[in-house]
Amino acid sequence: MSRDSDAQLPGDEALPGTLPEPLRAELIAFRRDLHMHPELGNQEFRTTAAIKARLEKAGLEPRVLDTGTGLICDVGSRSGDPRPMLALRADIDALPIPDTKAGVPYRSTVPDRAHACGHDIHTTSVLGAGLVLAELDRQGLLPRPVRLIFQPAEEVLPGGAPDTIASGALEGVGRIIGVHCDPKVDVGRIGLRVGAITSACDRLEVSLDGPGGHTARPHLTTDLVTAASKVATEVPALLARRVDARAGLAVTWGRLEAGHACNVIPQHAELSGTVRCLDLAAWREAPDLVHAAIDEVAGMHGAKTVINYVRGVPPVVNDAAVIDLLAGAMTARRGSYAIEDTEQSLGGEDFSWYLEHVPGAMARLGVRTPGDTARLDLHRGDFDADEEAITVGVELFTASALLDGCSA
Repeated sequence: MSRDSDAQLPGDEALPGTLPEPLRAELIAFRRDLHMHPELGNQEFRTTAAIKARLEKAGLEPRVLDTGTGLICDVGSRSGDPRPMLALRADIDALPIPDTKAGVPYRSTVPDRAHACGHDIHTTSVLGAGLVLAELDRQGLLPRPVRLIFQPAEEVLPGGAPDTIASGALEGVGRIIGVHCDPKVDVGRIGLRVGAITSACDRLEVSLDGPGGHTARPHLTTDLVTAASKVATEVPALLARRVDARAGLAVTWGRLEAGHACNVIPQHAELSGTVRCLDLAAWREAPDLVHAAIDEVAGMHGAKTVINYVRGVPPVVNDAAVIDLLAGAMTARRGSYAIEDTEQSLGGEDFSWYLEHVPGAMARLGVRTPGDTARLDLHRGDFDADEEAITVGVELFTASALLDGCSA
């Protein structure tokens, strides 16, 4: 894989901070250890301890978050430098699904737990970047301090980001960057997009109640099966006519339960699903719109409703200037050929909460081995990543820190 050899800092100085081979091998081993010992959100004690020990070995002073898992760590001294820092964020939790990969020595050893979203790759990339930047700092080559954020519980709505922020992770931070593994992008490349790159995602739970009765006399009952069916089909259609179609507001049901016998109209029914939205402004209005639509449809059938609308995460909206920083960093390390445009996804990401406070951007990190036709996707038990992505992530983070540190 070719790379440009003329990577430059402002002032025609060569860009330092390439990943040494011994550290590259160590990081792969570190990632495999994480992959074999996945931990769910807010339970990442072993993962936190492993990251903390490696940072301390490098002479750094990480601080475990107030929640007990996750940590932050500054690289470089802030004394005498009033400029805000760049933060590098990684998420450290795994998913509650079995690891179904075969033939790999680092398969999960924990039943029904797997790093099936690539958080082990994110974590190892930020750790590696921190170690490289710490060495540059010892050599006097780090122009500005950088903060490492290892965040727990990304997979648990509304995510671990709000608690991480409450623990002081953004104090002194001016901009923040992160990556997310993308199995549709070849390793060695990143996907960038200005504006929204993910969608908002909320959770919706609806209970319907009525007197019920005999199926021979539905006119004397509240027919909750019909009411629940109408809510399931008509609420999404109704919302599509009350919100600009470009906002992409969509209710999708994952569960509908009602009744126990073929000749009994039940007294209770339940639905649950997700609300996703492409647009930040529409997301802010979504709870009121969804409540009104459900009450309207259920009310037509005489059903009483109890609605539990659980706020999840807003869209990740990438800042144009920070995208320029990531593009410049990737170009410096691997050339502009390694950058591709990417689309907005319907997935949610709690990185968005940081962007409510400071500008930032998330890149899609390619993890597909070139030529691989397996078409693995995220949140599947057989998901895996080409480990060259760790090197690419370290290169991207370190170059971004150096270029950001040289800016005014």
